[in-house]
Amino acid sequence: MDATQTAIGINKENRKAVVEMLRKLLADEYLMYTKLRNAHWNVEGIDFHTKHVFFEEEYNKIETIVDEVAERIRMLGFYSPGTLGEFLKLTHLKDESPEKTDSATLMAALLEDHTTIIKFIRKSIGDNAEAHNDEGTADFITGILQVHEQMSWMLRASLK
Repeated sequence: MDATQTAIGINKENRKAVVEMLRKLLADEYLMYTKLRNAHWNVEGIDFHTKHVFFEEEYNKIETIVDEVAERIRMLGFYSPGTLGEFLKLTHLKDESPEKTDSATLMAALLEDHTTIIKFIRKSIGDNAEAHNDEGTADFITGILQVHEQMSWMLRASLK
């Protein structure tokens, strides 16, 4: 066996299918990261300081996920997308900013994006484990799902 081959017990077709899902997830995460940076930079209002700090904490969480998803793609033997053009073609999220810069408007838009990502990941967990024989990626994205669920909860609680 060639040591440079990705022989991890998952055939190439299944790895390729999993990677296609991960490429979309990476694009979603990168766009979410960018939107959180935008919120951090542009939030205004009486709660500016607390929300400025909050958005920074949140984009740091997503930055870690971005790196981990890209590295998971590499572990499966494929290259990660890495340009804005690729991300925009792959993402499920809308590439737009809210017109207002108050924290509630920004948070509502981010909550919508988290919900989109959560639904995509939830569907993908079973596909990865059952259809593509990749329990490792199913477990990996379950952890990411939990991060987005917590972030969504924080946004929902803040918007009440």
